[in-house]
Amino acid sequence: MGSQNCQSQCFFVLIAIIPFLIISLRAARASLCRTSCGNIPISYPFGIDDGCGSPYYRHILVCSDLGRLELRTPSGRYPVHSISYTDPHILVTDPLMWNCQDGDNFRPTRPFSLDTSTHLTLSPQNDYLFFNCSEENVIVEPKPIFCERFPERCDSSCDSSSYLCRHLPECGSALGGGTSCCSYYPKATESLRLMLKYCASYTSVYWRNTGATQEPYDDQVPEYGVRIDFEIPVTTRCLRCQDMTKGGGTCGFETQTQNFMCLCGQGNVTTYCKDHSISQHSKTGVIAGTVSAVSAAGVLGIGAAIWYLLKVRAKAPVTCGVQSNDNRLF
Repeated sequence: MGSQNCQSQCFFVLIAIIPFLIISLRAARASLCRTSCGNIPISYPFGIDDGCGSPYYRHILVCSDLGRLELRTPSGRYPVHSISYTDPHILVTDPLMWNCQDGDNFRPTRPFSLDTSTHLTLSPQNDYLFFNCSEENVIVEPKPIFCERFPERCDSSCDSSSYLCRHLPECGSALGGGTSCCSYYPKATESLRLMLKYCASYTSVYWRNTGATQEPYDDQVPEYGVRIDFEIPVTTRCLRCQDMTKGGGTCGFETQTQNFMCLCGQGNVTTYCKDHSISQHSKTGVIAGTVSAVSAAGVLGIGAAIWYLLKVRAKAPVTCGVQSNDNRLF
């Protein structure tokens, strides 16, 4: 009889603990949408956890275990230098592109490309410099002169009189006298691939806005990297979800249907967090990530603990409240 009383007490104690564990799991789920990776803030429309942000940018950004943010494209994964949400763009670096330390040593490279199905575009503020191109296969001419002679073919020439070729950012004298340089803006990945077929290497330079308001009014300076512009999808549902007076939720989506969801601390809704007229949806299955797996494991662990304690207590040779070497748990 004493053993049965002990089982009942243990069972009810565990039942009493479960609600607190569930609250903890909900709190963990509410923070599933990480707001930074390293020192780079992550905000809408991006997300580094599935189900966060806009589905247009799903699986675009990856945060490594070391806290390094990378952009995933068809041509590879590239370190993200920064993200601007006021002037929407991402700055990435390509370790395989030429840099000042390379000098005349041109390493094998690959053409940078973007997924055309996303809302990402290469910025017109990028300039591409190509080195040691074969003049038998590439039109290498001073662009102003060439455009005067062949205006219909102007866009197909690689400008050998480019300002950037004559003033390489950060290392104006990095190239030797026997190295040629020209500037060309590929309009498609295929044209970039063809250029690299006939050129030794290339690099990308973007013009960074400095916001200078005083003389000499150098409001743009060239720096190495690739600027990628993005669109921020603005919807009424997302604005209502983010409204602090309506609960201050996080815009996300259902991972299976990609339908809009407002992610709230107590669950997900299709409108906004303080809209109590509709039922909330559980986050289980909506956000697929490490914390979700841990949450599921926690629930299973609770069930296993209950089963184990009941099994041990059923075999205990002493009454409840008496501990010996025969019935101790630890």
